Amino acid sequence: MSYPVKEISTKPYEGQKPGTSGLRKRVKVFQQEHYTENFVQSIFDSIDAKGSTIVIGGDGRYFSPEAVQIILRIGSANGVSKFIVGKDGILSTPAASNIIRKYKATGGILLTASHNPGGPDNDFGIKYNVSNGGPAPENITDKIFDKTKTISSYKVVDAPPVNLGKLGNTTFGPSEVLVIDSVADYLVLLKEIFDFPLIKSFLVQHKNDFRVLFDGLHGVTGPYARAIFVDTLGLGEDSIQNCVALPDFGGGHPDPNLTYAHSLVDAVEKNNIQFGAASDGDGDRNMIYGKGAFVTPSDSVAIIAHWAEVIPYFKKGGVKGLARSMPTSGAIDLVAKKKGLEYFEVPTGWKFFGNLMDAGRLSICGEESFGTGSDHIREKDGLWAIIAWLNIIAAANANSPKKLIGINDLLGEFYSIYGRSFFSRYDYEEVPSDGANALVNNLNEALKSGSLNNSEHVSASTKNKFTISGLYNFEYTDPIDHSVSKNQGQVVTFSDGSRVVFRLSGTGSQGATVRMYVERYLPPDAPASELNRSAADGLQGLIEVALEISKLKHYLGVDKPTVIT
Repeated sequence: MSYPVKEISTKPYEGQKPGTSGLRKRVKVFQQEHYTENFVQSIFDSIDAKGSTIVIGGDGRYFSPEAVQIILRIGSANGVSKFIVGKDGILSTPAASNIIRKYKATGGILLTASHNPGGPDNDFGIKYNVSNGGPAPENITDKIFDKTKTISSYKVVDAPPVNLGKLGNTTFGPSEVLVIDSVADYLVLLKEIFDFPLIKSFLVQHKNDFRVLFDGLHGVTGPYARAIFVDTLGLGEDSIQNCVALPDFGGGHPDPNLTYAHSLVDAVEKNNIQFGAASDGDGDRNMIYGKGAFVTPSDSVAIIAHWAEVIPYFKKGGVKGLARSMPTSGAIDLVAKKKGLEYFEVPTGWKFFGNLMDAGRLSICGEESFGTGSDHIREKDGLWAIIAWLNIIAAANANSPKKLIGINDLLGEFYSIYGRSFFSRYDYEEVPSDGANALVNNLNEALKSGSLNNSEHVSASTKNKFTISGLYNFEYTDPIDHSVSKNQGQVVTFSDGSRVVFRLSGTGSQGATVRMYVERYLPPDAPASELNRSAADGLQGLIEVALEISKLKHYLGVDKPTVIT
């Protein structure tokens, strides 16, 4: 049976500009008449849709089922030949990236707002990924935005909804639809990367003194975690919690940090869990947290790079290079220098890593926002990072028959070799945009005038003195495509090597989010008592000075950050 293509008149909506993370708004915005349809049509107008293969999946948040059917109706009408859809419309972001690459798809449409809350009064998002499995670059997102400003109609195939709960092939209008197991291909990928037999052997041997707990925060990773920890590694049901994916994430905030992943932190501390981990709503972020042991994202990616040779994927293919986002601490730079590897400092946004990976110059990378990954896909990958840590711990213990090596042991060893980059991030979420812009403008004025250069500042509580050595706005020229990214964040440097970074974030759905990143380095010959201090203690004086210099409380009208990492 053939279904006619209908053309439906519409008018543009303002503000449909997608960033690296796609278009994120409140659910009620996407539910407006023609709003979602306009944006989806603009995506298909911006790619070569005719004869294409498109992957569809997402984190299962509220409004996802309706959006999948909208994409099918519009995509089919625009000539998409084949859709590959995760069962029930579900695919983690890393799994979707893998599917795009494995099946050589034209691209993928991901329905996610990542770590943002879900539900009828919260956030939704639509993101386009290109054929390498990574986020669409600016030349495509700019094209999509231009289309949204001039759209006058969109096309639909008027056909009954596809049953996304049934695996296998079906048709939708002139298009083929393949509904796949959301987990299977991703599990195959991980088994090709990590030494699962070694990990399983270690966990069995230490089932009484090295317990594992994974918290899915009711996000997309629940089924993936069950397949990995229970079905593959043979752990009990008590090794996972909050692993039923819910459209509102159980009313929680699916962001794996010390503030929002309190369900993990509380359980780890209460039950003396040696290795705890959490992932976010769409599965691309991670947190490693054991009893009395928190791993900052900056340290996490550096330690994975340091131990890379024990992971089969890197032992076989080698490590081509290392990279971090600009706000992330320089710990991984130290690993690169010691190992003689090329390394890069890029703007925030995974697409910058993707260019380097495609050119064969990058293997392991990370962002301070709990994003860690490698060139196995073109997105950050929460479960990949968690299994990497288990692989490293299992390998370390294989060479330590008398002493159990845990998270803090690996941290201590790393600091003794490379020194420590104390690091913390302060997030001020949904603050007034006017105040956020005023803060940035004030820093830019200081940059132009040089008014802060060589000025000395004293911490009120610690009496430590900090002298500003420079202030600049981070700019990046991509070594692969030579594109230039400007205004990526204001960086204040100090004479002792410390630095503070201020950035406006684009991942929220309303208001502004200001992030302040604070970093202070101690060399490896510093006393162990200093190297092993908490980040809060090690950074207290610098944080006070940063708040004074930026006048942050004055401009934002807040006393405390929403989240401290």
